[in-house]
Amino acid sequence: MKLRIGTRRSRLALAQAREVADRLAAIGIESELVPMVTSGDLGAPSTASPAGVKGLFVAEIVRALQDGEVDLAVHSAKDLPAHDDEGVVIAAVPPRADPSDLLVTRDGVLPSGATVGTSSVRRRAQILRWRRDVLVADLRGNVDTRLRKLEEGEVDAAVLAAAGLARLGLAPSHAEWLPIVPAPGQGSLAVQARTAEMGTRGVVAALDHTDSHAALDAERSLMALLGGGCDLPLGAHATVDADGVRMVAIVATPDGERLVRVEVEAGSPEEAAERAAAQLLAEGAGDILDAVRR
Repeated sequence: MKLRIGTRRSRLALAQAREVADRLAAIGIESELVPMVTSGDLGAPSTASPAGVKGLFVAEIVRALQDGEVDLAVHSAKDLPAHDDEGVVIAAVPPRADPSDLLVTRDGVLPSGATVGTSSVRRRAQILRWRRDVLVADLRGNVDTRLRKLEEGEVDAAVLAAAGLARLGLAPSHAEWLPIVPAPGQGSLAVQARTAEMGTRGVVAALDHTDSHAALDAERSLMALLGGGCDLPLGAHATVDADGVRMVAIVATPDGERLVRVEVEAGSPEEAAERAAAQLLAEGAGDILDAVRR
């Protein structure tokens, strides 16, 4: 068996796909990468996808999987919409990497009035609440591009995922942990297979890390309950142990003026998501999300 792995062409996406290929090789399964260009890589606007920004980076790869052009698809789990596409299932979630967001600066200083670069409304909202004395500017591109723009002075700081930097082997000299809640799925890889391909699913299941998969299920379930699927100021991070599932979640206005935060414990991912959603909505998160969607 030689499995074809669909992936984006970016350096980070290829690193993620190679991680899965290496894990398959460790259990004796040969694979090959099939790099693809997505609408997101070509700069399509978020309105080009029903799933918003997230859908731009996965749609073509999922379609290739559905059509049998590849046997597996590897995604950064935070790019997936809340619901699985028809005929496709997440067959494995390898052990989760650090889900944190990092603030990268040129010299380790973020003075009042500094400009922080990010394209994420979730990060923007929480940064503005954390530091009301800074400005937030749109910063797009892959990791290398954003680091280059930082060095060239386009921004004074850039927000990057710790997992992405680690997978690329990058360790910026001035990077500090940000006290914000990550995106649902951040740090996790999702390995998709066709639902009907039980043989392939059985092989790939050997890569699955039960607790990481359960945490992702909880976070995606919360997205679904809150009507996720586009770029929303929604953060969620679940952890799983023998005692159950714990999850912290936030919804914030894009300007950071209002933020609703909840922490819940439950016996299953679905229950954790339901409790978090109920508490968020009870505290007004629905109004915030409706306003953002409008």
